[in-house]
Amino acid sequence: MSSEETMAISVPESSLEYPADRFLDRELSWLAFNQRVLELAEDPKLYLLERVNFLAIFASNLDEFFMVRVAGLKRRIATGLAVESSSGLSPQEVLSEISREAHALQERHANLFIKDVKPALEAQGIRLVRWAELDATEKSALHDYFQNQIFPVLTPLAVDPAHPFPYISGLSLNLAVVVQNPETGKEHFARVKVPPLLPRFVRIPGNTGVNDVRFVPLEDVIGEFLSLLFPGMQVLQHHTFRVTRNEDLEVDEDEGENLLLALEKELLRRRFGPPVRLEVANDINPQILELLVRELDISEEDVYNLPSPLDLRGLFEISGIKRPELHYPAHQVITNRFLQPVEDKDVSIFSAMRQRDILLHHPYESFSTSVQAFVQQAAADPKVLAIKQTLYRTSGDSPIVDALIAAAEAGKQVLALVEIKARFDEQNNIAWARKLEQAGVHVVYGIVGLKTHCKLALVIRQEAGQLRRYCHVGTGNYNPKTARFYEDYGLLTARESVGEDLTKLFNQLSGYAPEAEFKSLLVSPNGVRDGLLERVDREIEFKKAGKDARVRVKVNSLVDEQVIDALYKASKAGVKVEVLVRGMCALRPGVPGLSENITVRSILGRYLEHSRVFTFLGGGDPAVFIGSADMMHRNLDRRVEALVRLSQPDHIREMNSMFDLAMDDGSASWHLGPDGKWSRFKYDRDGANLVDVQDKIMADVYAKRKQRS
Repeated sequence: MSSEETMAISVPESSLEYPADRFLDRELSWLAFNQRVLELAEDPKLYLLERVNFLAIFASNLDEFFMVRVAGLKRRIATGLAVESSSGLSPQEVLSEISREAHALQERHANLFIKDVKPALEAQGIRLVRWAELDATEKSALHDYFQNQIFPVLTPLAVDPAHPFPYISGLSLNLAVVVQNPETGKEHFARVKVPPLLPRFVRIPGNTGVNDVRFVPLEDVIGEFLSLLFPGMQVLQHHTFRVTRNEDLEVDEDEGENLLLALEKELLRRRFGPPVRLEVANDINPQILELLVRELDISEEDVYNLPSPLDLRGLFEISGIKRPELHYPAHQVITNRFLQPVEDKDVSIFSAMRQRDILLHHPYESFSTSVQAFVQQAAADPKVLAIKQTLYRTSGDSPIVDALIAAAEAGKQVLALVEIKARFDEQNNIAWARKLEQAGVHVVYGIVGLKTHCKLALVIRQEAGQLRRYCHVGTGNYNPKTARFYEDYGLLTARESVGEDLTKLFNQLSGYAPEAEFKSLLVSPNGVRDGLLERVDREIEFKKAGKDARVRVKVNSLVDEQVIDALYKASKAGVKVEVLVRGMCALRPGVPGLSENITVRSILGRYLEHSRVFTFLGGGDPAVFIGSADMMHRNLDRRVEALVRLSQPDHIREMNSMFDLAMDDGSASWHLGPDGKWSRFKYDRDGANLVDVQDKIMADVYAKRKQRS
């Protein structure tokens, strides 16, 4: 970094305590996160199909960013509600910077696939070809496929005085078609939607095996047979395009008598949100592009000219090809050492929890033999009287939901707090809410105006004439599918203080309960930020007193200004602060006089780092919390979140060991600089690979299991 850049972000002694430019912009920080995903796809030493997977993840991430963040910013500008961001940029400046960065990233993404990854796939016998590269036999087979599988579901929509420009649904891939009437010579425009439920890349019949497979883009097949859709007309040209729309939800819970019905109406409206991005193939006819821009009422700044094929989310299909040598070597997922079967008999989870708290680390440790088994054993146990659980996101065939239904049918009291407003999972959650209700489960939707994001389960069991509470508090969703690739922690505990806290919290969520005080939990929308800020202030006092002081934070996002300012305050007091963040980070580390004691790292890899952990040295009495809350306004102010304090010394040591490993200069990671730029560190000075954090954790977990056995 140049001396001019250093001076621009340094804090002179005479300046205010906190400089105005101390926050990075959250939207640009998110784009920087997705750039780190792209850098994984760019890594030539990474397993090839994992690179393909990261290309698809990048595309999917960017779609959601436009649907929610860009759309929301545009909506606020249009309504006059947008204000200057904490980074000091005006709303229009943020939009312009987003456009500049997003254009560059999308071009980089498309070119990476075409010029690098696609040839590498071809070298491995996995080919993505265009129609002109097919032989006569393959074309004939695809003609049959078109007639039988594609043609019946296509609907051409013409544009003329009797047919207005059709509605283009969000994220749909489309063909803009120009046809000509040979009798009159008049040209007409039509739109054909590429069916989203068909394979994005069609496997060409006749391939010899898994080491010789070929695919052709679905739109190539449709484009070749467009004349069948327009009999009597001549197809002059066709071009692919794709629209992204505002798909964030707006539900007024205070006005809606029935939240379920209000949400279902809003889901229908979502399909008709205003467009925020237009992607077109870079060989598109300028007149067709002009027509699309005009009819969609979209600005030139929001047009993305890209090499085809568009919509590389479809690469998920190719990344799933079963070629073990082209994927990460398998990690052996194991059962937590305290829950392992004894003499081939499943352990009683309740018995194990009575002996000690059990800290789980997924996906290194199995979700199905721990959290899922906990709920299933509770459902089947005649001594269990009640089960209470939050459900934010879960899979379509969830064994957790099935266990709750079985428990209700067995006569147990079952409460499911279903968050039907979980973004992009609303429809699934509505369906499961109704299924649970039909089975006799008490289903509630939390507190008006707040999303219930905490991950909690409470089981009440009759033992020796008295009731005992068993609890699970996690950092991740009760979703067995995502638990296989989301990194999360969970705590199984029979601690009475935690049971009392969960009882109070569920009463607040399901009924009318006064404000409660919690012993082992920090609960938002009031307690998480205040509790963490109080802990940071304590560390400052310990440092002043010459005692051990340090703050460590692991989150998905760090953008809350109050929390960041508290960390700056700690740094200025000499407290060492370490931040491990997967996504957005608005904090500037390493700024002299402000944050020189703060280090920020980011780890991305085969698993999605998802856990939230907060540790404080506490002057020799360490405090460690895990839970569901990120350091964002929505989590701290508009969601019900819960952090639980760990009590066992071995759990505290485990968390500190995780931070030691992740923050070590010998571990592969990205480092955030004071200028807001991320730098990747993967090799040491001799060119050898730095330690892969996730591989090392898996090895450590496996070693602990062997010690136990």
